[in-house]
Amino acid sequence: MNSTPATTAPDERLVLKIAETEAELEASFRLLHDAYVASNFMMSHPNNLRVTPYHALPTTTTLCALYDGEVVGTISLIREGVFGFPMQQAFDLQDIRKKGGQITEVSALAVHPRFRRTVGQVVLPLMKFMYGYCTRYFDTRHLVIAVNPSHIAFYESLLLFRRLEDQVVENYGFVNGAPAVGASLDLAEAPVLMRQAYASKAGKKRDLATYFLGNESPNIQWPARRYHVTNDPVMTPGLIDHFFNRRTETFASTKQRQIALLHSIYHSHEYHNCLPALKAGEKIRVRTRRHPRYSLHCPGEFSVRSSTTKQRFMLDVVDVSVNGFSAKVEADIPLQIWGHVDIELGPAMHSSITATTVRLRHMGDQTFVSFRLNQADPAWTTFIADLESGTAHLAV
Repeated sequence: MNSTPATTAPDERLVLKIAETEAELEASFRLLHDAYVASNFMMSHPNNLRVTPYHALPTTTTLCALYDGEVVGTISLIREGVFGFPMQQAFDLQDIRKKGGQITEVSALAVHPRFRRTVGQVVLPLMKFMYGYCTRYFDTRHLVIAVNPSHIAFYESLLLFRRLEDQVVENYGFVNGAPAVGASLDLAEAPVLMRQAYASKAGKKRDLATYFLGNESPNIQWPARRYHVTNDPVMTPGLIDHFFNRRTETFASTKQRQIALLHSIYHSHEYHNCLPALKAGEKIRVRTRRHPRYSLHCPGEFSVRSSTTKQRFMLDVVDVSVNGFSAKVEADIPLQIWGHVDIELGPAMHSSITATTVRLRHMGDQTFVSFRLNQADPAWTTFIADLESGTAHLAV
């Protein structure tokens, strides 16, 4: 896998999509189990599935590749959430965090044995899907991976991942104590790096810069969203009960604090009925927000009018709650001032509200301002209700 693969068009029978049905998730978890067992990354499970607590989170997305309707490839994207992500327990990510932006761990890659010999059949299209999904839909700036030392050269040569450090973690617990090497890719820098690296191959079959950055693939089914949300949760109460209680004993071995955190992010009784019950006092120990916040990317504008002037500030709204929101801004905005906010919640869906600035913070090279609403309009009320019910990610 060290040589640059050809970028010929995938077979039209190949479909790349989010694993969202019980059958797609089951096949993905089975494929992952078989691959991990064969590589000694886990012990065989009686039900032949690899399901981790991270798969229960709304900030984890499982991608799959289907060939003639059969799942032949899968990869999981674990964006940092209430559990963090697996590799932060073994690798120092301090330098990455200083840059700001969301971090996503690329994990659980598995390909059916009959499609492993030729990288361009499934692996390369799956990587293209992963790259596009993270840059366009998943609010990710940094990709991180922890892979076996024998595989790291593939990621370095293909997508230009850079190792976090020279040493190898000899006992990486997330894969049964196998050795692992950590690496990262800054997606804000990746386009320039790719065009430089593949400049000599421009216009040729091995031009991976054009493959990843340019050409759209008819094989990819991008998520259809009614709002500008940044994740695609698929774990309904029924699917959580099926995979974590019935098909596997994942919840039985999940840390109690993680169970409590799942209770804190899933608010309905339907979810609580399929999650393990909290122990006495656990609700007190786990601090939860009165009003949960939801991640998204909405363009907006904050305007402040005085007797003689009107100032406009462009906003990139990154999270919302019932009574407020946070936005990334290009320049500092004065605090404790009221103004008018217009936010594009989705295609042709706008909210027009008044709000005041309450907090300014700097993270890496980015500036964020928190706003408190004066009063929600009907569009905002409907939007929040859809977020709370878990239906905001569904297409109309």
